[in-house]
Amino acid sequence: MHVHILGICGTFMGGVAAIARGAGHRVSGSDRNVYPPMSTQLAALGIELTQGYAAEQLEPRPDVVVVGNVCSRGMPVVEALLESDIPYLSGPEWLAREVLSSRWVLAVAGTHGKTTTSAMLAWILEDAGLSPGFLIGGIPGNFELSARLGKLPFFVIEADEYDTAFFDKRAKFVHYRPRTLVLNNLEFDHADIYPDLAAIERQFNHLVRTVPGSGRILANGADANLARVLGMGCWSEVESFARDGESAAGARPSWSARLEPGSDGSAFEVRLDGQRCGEVRWPLIGLHNVDNALAAIGAARHAGVPPARACQALARFAGVRRRMELRGRAGGVHVYDDFAHHPTAIATTLEGLRRRVGRERIVAVLEPRSNTMRAGVHTATLAASLGGADSVWLYAPADLGWDAAAALAPLGTRAHVAGDLDALLAGLQRELRSGDHALLMSNGGFGGLHERLLAALHDGAVAR
Repeated sequence: MHVHILGICGTFMGGVAAIARGAGHRVSGSDRNVYPPMSTQLAALGIELTQGYAAEQLEPRPDVVVVGNVCSRGMPVVEALLESDIPYLSGPEWLAREVLSSRWVLAVAGTHGKTTTSAMLAWILEDAGLSPGFLIGGIPGNFELSARLGKLPFFVIEADEYDTAFFDKRAKFVHYRPRTLVLNNLEFDHADIYPDLAAIERQFNHLVRTVPGSGRILANGADANLARVLGMGCWSEVESFARDGESAAGARPSWSARLEPGSDGSAFEVRLDGQRCGEVRWPLIGLHNVDNALAAIGAARHAGVPPARACQALARFAGVRRRMELRGRAGGVHVYDDFAHHPTAIATTLEGLRRRVGRERIVAVLEPRSNTMRAGVHTATLAASLGGADSVWLYAPADLGWDAAAALAPLGTRAHVAGDLDALLAGLQRELRSGDHALLMSNGGFGGLHERLLAALHDGAVAR
């Protein structure tokens, strides 16, 4: 079968393409921005790529067209598709029909931590010899690819609440029908799709309603919003996870962790119903990653992996690219890349780094790139989320739409705003000195700032 994918260079749709190719289909696709690394990854799989959305790409006629949510009415290829009799469907629907319908699906949902938790879970199952399929919104270090078909029965998927396609405005995750569901946390996000938190909670409850009675939900017991979601209706077994003393309802969670006071999260004891069942010692940091680990261990247990075995696997977990990834060290400065783009994620990322580096200086550099961030939804909490840094730089292009200096005013002299990348790089060169930790946060490429900064530091353009 010839499968043609519109919007193929996005992480999710690129994963669908890889899975379709692994299933033996001929795969082609198009996108507005066809460039490495996704273009090279797809080309290596033998996938034909077209730049742009011209109607001519539908000749020769494919058997089915998979439409990404970046596509909209008015695009020439979309209009031509609708005028034709070529079958079309969304990426989540294609995945559900062609792959997930025959699988034990383990889905990971939540505002934060989906990619990392999905990668942990896939690695635990892999280490146990189960060879799961997976589709993850990042590249796990243990696999070096974001998606694969894998073997029956298990399939791990990062379950995103973003809308499905221009013709299907439901959340993508309602298509997946998981038997094991992780609910990491829930906050307001995707302001371009949802008007308020209540609208997102309803979508999460739609997901909960798709889990069978014999299924299992691993829910963050410290999250009051998730408690509200489950209160709307739940017909499956629920196991909660939370670090000791953090259950929102006051009850002891099913899964908990014991950490030493002041721990950076790199070592902790895992408990099930209050009883020790394993210990994790790994290279990751951050208390949020302890939560992620508890969720992954609990989900893997539902698939038959003993907790002690899961803990041993996590000791060899290599993390995910762009999640507190050390991109390099030059001029005595450590330069990190992180995907954080929501105040809560920013704060937890900074907290984890602070616990690791102690009193050494942290310089936080933020690109407010997500639709929600650019809309100014989080300006009231932005400064507080960055408070753990010694110095803060915010990239504020002319079309940002809100007053960046005013938003960061509570930080006083620690805050700096740059209107273009050259000015931002120059400012960082003036400020950074040997021993600093530069944390660059963006859900995009940040204009190659990581590489440019490392090159400048390597050339000696840094204070000593």
